Amino acid sequence: MLKFKNRLWPLFAVLSVLFTGCSTTTKHTETVSADPPQNTSYGPLTKHTNWKKNQLTQLSPLDLNLSVLDDDSTVGPQTDDVWQRIRDGYGLSEYRSLHPETQNRLTWFVNNPEYVDKVVERARPYLFHIVDELERREMPLEIALLPIVESGYQPFALSSGQAAGIWQFIPATGRVFGLEQNWWYDGRRDVIKSTQAALDYLQKLHNDFNDWELALAAYNAGEGTVSRAIKRNAEAGLPTDFWSLELPAETTAYVPKLLAVAHLVKQPAQYDLKLSPIANEPYLSVINVGSQIDLSLAADLADITLDELYLLNPGFNRWATAPQGPHKLVLPSEKASAFKTALSGLSTEDRLRWKRHEVKPGESLSSIASQHQTTVPELKKANKITTNFIRAGAHLLIPISTAQADEAEANAINNRRLQQGKQLNYSVKAGDTWWNIAKAYTVDVFELTQWNNKTPSDVLHSGQQLVIWQPIQTASKLKAINYTIRNGDSLWTISRKFNVTVDKVKEWNGLSDRTLLQPGQKLTLYVDPTLKISQS
Repeated sequence: MLKFKNRLWPLFAVLSVLFTGCSTTTKHTETVSADPPQNTSYGPLTKHTNWKKNQLTQLSPLDLNLSVLDDDSTVGPQTDDVWQRIRDGYGLSEYRSLHPETQNRLTWFVNNPEYVDKVVERARPYLFHIVDELERREMPLEIALLPIVESGYQPFALSSGQAAGIWQFIPATGRVFGLEQNWWYDGRRDVIKSTQAALDYLQKLHNDFNDWELALAAYNAGEGTVSRAIKRNAEAGLPTDFWSLELPAETTAYVPKLLAVAHLVKQPAQYDLKLSPIANEPYLSVINVGSQIDLSLAADLADITLDELYLLNPGFNRWATAPQGPHKLVLPSEKASAFKTALSGLSTEDRLRWKRHEVKPGESLSSIASQHQTTVPELKKANKITTNFIRAGAHLLIPISTAQADEAEANAINNRRLQQGKQLNYSVKAGDTWWNIAKAYTVDVFELTQWNNKTPSDVLHSGQQLVIWQPIQTASKLKAINYTIRNGDSLWTISRKFNVTVDKVKEWNGLSDRTLLQPGQKLTLYVDPTLKISQS
């Protein structure tokens, strides 16, 4: 019997390390054995597609929604809640009798309901899309929970081994599965593209090993590691299932973590937990804007905040889409139509803001591009020049973000902060991202990075010191309003609507992390009357 290794267990106090399964590993470091696919979608499985039927022989009627008994049928959106839809599509394992290692992982989740709540809110914008993709490919729907293990559903997660995004691809494996990575864009963080790549990879691994648990282990450790472990056991006359293999400690814990999450999602009431419902309807729309566009302008056209745009489009490293593409934006579905209408009234030239730069002695195209957060090829293209030679005194057109203040404006912003607010010094913790720090202090991501001479794509390091300007603002200076909860509301959506934090909403109303919101319930909120309130 395999003796499980628990080297990482003491670190469970640090959530960002504990349950971002690959955030502390050099996962996918082996060369992927498959050639890069010509079509990055494998489509429905060409073999081993009877996982539903095979599992039916092991499950009791109490454990399975009988609507999936017909293997030729697909599980449609027959429920209002995505969580129930996921339960109806389970196909990995029997959940009534848990392996001790799975039980250990389950105990941690049950004892940390606040972490479960956070993950649910992070997953909210993406979960329907991922479940749809899994159903289309006839894959077990527990896999929709895998980003909880990988990254805690944080799209900006970056591990010490340079694995990025909710599916935690390292650069090499990302490129094999068609995820472009350049100065402007990182497809590993693009939720739509990386989901396609991750499911392609998992389907390939399932076809290789004919077993989902082994496929998942190989996704974590690499197929070579799992293949060698299988060979060792086979040569020794030992079983070759996942539970019998001698694998790296993290991989040994990886599959039990997923099964523990799946068990918790299957029976939350058994553990006195309540999963906040997620509507079983599309949340996201993908729109091809056709050319480079300033992301701040796009956010304005969509009537959402720049933070929300980055959250839905985490693949973009800079202030605009990449000059050569992709130019596809992910927006809330309810905003898509108005965005298209607003965009149709803009010319291609109006989608970027320009300013003139006088070349100073000693400057080069490279130094100017770095100064203005653009690239030399883009400067050449914008100014119709073919060489790297520039003369002092010449003027160049520089594409800049509409959200990016010039140096004088930045000084003015900081001066106003000095007069009206206070400077905080923040020490970066393991698992922090620009987005969650900005959200915690109710500041703009762009301002936060600007105050620290960084960009949203710059990597944060544990212990790094950041400057945060916090306005001096008390509840007595804010306007108290009453808000009536509507169907589909959550603490997260309410906080975004009124530009406040979830913690503040809970504090003002005496709510706990596990409070269930009910339509018609009244909340008291304190809002800044000078800020625009979202009407969504």
